[in-house]
Amino acid sequence: MAPRLPLLHLSCLFAVGLAALAPLPGWSADASPAPVRHAPASPLDPAQLSTWVEQARASFEVPGIAVAVVKDGQVVFEGGWGVRELGRPAPVDGRTQFAIASNTKAFTAAALAVLVDEGRLDWDDKVTEHLPWFRMSDPYVTANLQVRDLLTHRSGLGLGAGDLLFWPGSTYDTPEVVRRLAHVPLATGFRERYAYDNILYATATLVIEQASGRSYAQFLHERFFAPLGMDDTRANADALRPGDAPATGHARADFTTLQPTFALTWHNASGAGGVYSSAHDMARWMNAQLAAGRYTGADGRQQMLFSPQRQKEMWALHSPVDINEPAVPELAAAKPDFLGYGLGWFLSTYRGHKLAWHTGGWPGQVSRVTLVPELGLGVVVLTNQESGAAFNAITMHVLDAFLQPAQRTDWVAAYAAAADRSRTRADQAWAKRVQARDARSRPSLPLAGYAGTYRDRWYGDVQVSLGNGRLGMRFGASPLLVGRLEHWQHDTFLVRWQDRTLNGDAFVTFALDADGQVREARMEAASELTDFSFDFQDLVLQPVK
Repeated sequence: MAPRLPLLHLSCLFAVGLAALAPLPGWSADASPAPVRHAPASPLDPAQLSTWVEQARASFEVPGIAVAVVKDGQVVFEGGWGVRELGRPAPVDGRTQFAIASNTKAFTAAALAVLVDEGRLDWDDKVTEHLPWFRMSDPYVTANLQVRDLLTHRSGLGLGAGDLLFWPGSTYDTPEVVRRLAHVPLATGFRERYAYDNILYATATLVIEQASGRSYAQFLHERFFAPLGMDDTRANADALRPGDAPATGHARADFTTLQPTFALTWHNASGAGGVYSSAHDMARWMNAQLAAGRYTGADGRQQMLFSPQRQKEMWALHSPVDINEPAVPELAAAKPDFLGYGLGWFLSTYRGHKLAWHTGGWPGQVSRVTLVPELGLGVVVLTNQESGAAFNAITMHVLDAFLQPAQRTDWVAAYAAAADRSRTRADQAWAKRVQARDARSRPSLPLAGYAGTYRDRWYGDVQVSLGNGRLGMRFGASPLLVGRLEHWQHDTFLVRWQDRTLNGDAFVTFALDADGQVREARMEAASELTDFSFDFQDLVLQPVK
C-alpha cells in the first residue's frame, strides 16, 4: 500500500559499511521442504548472508528481518534475525508473519489470471461488465476501463490517488471505497503515463469476488495458499489467528525515535496490500511463480495454479516507467536497462538479467520479492521497520552472490549513502519553509471562524473543532487522523497528528470568500519524507452549511 524517502514508498517501495556483527540469538535457518528435482550447490554462503543482514539491521535500525532464497525449485535458504518486537525476546524466524503489503498485488493479478484461464472473464473485459455500478470521474474512462487496466497503473489517476480512503486505515468497506472512486480526480489522460495507485486493486478485489462467487480471502486460500501449503499466510490482518506469530511494525516517531507503531488492517483494500505471510511461505510462492504456475501437490503429482500463457502476460511490459539517475553514485550498478510494470509486477534488468519484482510498504513493515526467471532464482526479504534501504541492500547482495560480478558493490553502504542524501534534502527543504515563514502574521479570522464540518467529494467529512482555545482536526472515517492545528502563517495551519509514528503532518490552508467566510481548505504534506499515500493534496474541503 511507499515516500518516507524518495527510495521508499510504504505502499510500493522500489529500488533506488559497518564491521560484521555476530548474529543475534534470534537468528535461525529452518530448512523448508520443497518440490525439487535437482539440488545444485548454492554459491550463497549462509554466514556471509548473516553478515550482510546484520550490517543492514545495524545501519538502518531494523529490529527483525526474515529472508528466503530459492533456486531451481529448491529452497536454499530460509531464516530470520533479530526480534519480532523491540523490548521483547521473541525471535524472528522463517515462520514469522509479516505484512507483505503491495507484494499482495501479485496474488491479485494471479487470481484474475486463474479466472481468465477458466473463461470467467477476459483481460479485455470492461470493468462495468462485472461491476455495472463502477464509475471513474471521467465518463470515457468509465466506459473503456478494462480488467487489465486495474493492474497497470496507467488509468489517469495520480500517484496514490484515493489512498486516504483506506490509508492509514478507515471505516469504509471495499464497495464504499470503490464507489467513492467516482469523485477521485484524474491527473493525466487515459493510459497516458504510469502513476502507481492502490485503489484500482481494491476494485480488482470486487471483480474477483463477482466473477468467482467467492470472497477474495476464500479465493486466495483455495487457489493459492492451500495448494502450495502456505499455512502461515493470511488474506489480511483480520484473518490472523490465535497462535500466529506476526511481527510488530516499527517506525521512527517524528522521523527520529524508533518505536512500535499502530496496528492496522486493510480490510477494505485487501487486494492492494492486505496479505500477511512468512519467508517460509513466500519461498513456495516464488517457486510456483518461477515454474510458470506449476507446483507439486500433496499427492506428489504436478499441478498448475495458472497457465504459462497467463504467466507470460503478467510478466509482459504494460506500462513503461521513467528511469531516474541513481540517487548517489554508489548505486550506479543498480540502474536498469529498462523499467516498467506488468500485471502485479515491476519488470527491469540487473547485470543483463530480466527481473520480475515488487516491494511492499505497510506502516512499520516493508518487504521486497525479486525473481530472476532465466536463473530460476528468487529472493524475499521481510522487515519490521520502514527501511527500503535494508531490503534493497540485502536483495542486491544475494543477487550478486549468484550472478558473481567481477566487481561487487557494498550495497549496505550504498543505500546508506542514498538514505543520508534523502534526509539531508528533506532537512534542507524544511529549513527553507521555516525561513520563508512569516511567524509574526496572524489568522484573518478568530479561531472559531475556522471551526466546522468540511466535506470533500471523494473522501467525506473532516471536522475542525475549537476547544480550550485551540483548533483540532479529525478525519471522519480515519480513526488515526486526529490532531491539533497550530498556526503557521496567515491562514495556514500545521496539523500535527496525535500518533507521531504516522509522520504525516500536513499544512492546512483556508481560503476566504469576499464576505470573509471560509470558502474552502486545501492540504499538503509538510515533509518530503511523508508517504505519498497521504494524498492530502487531492482534497478540496468545503464547509458544510
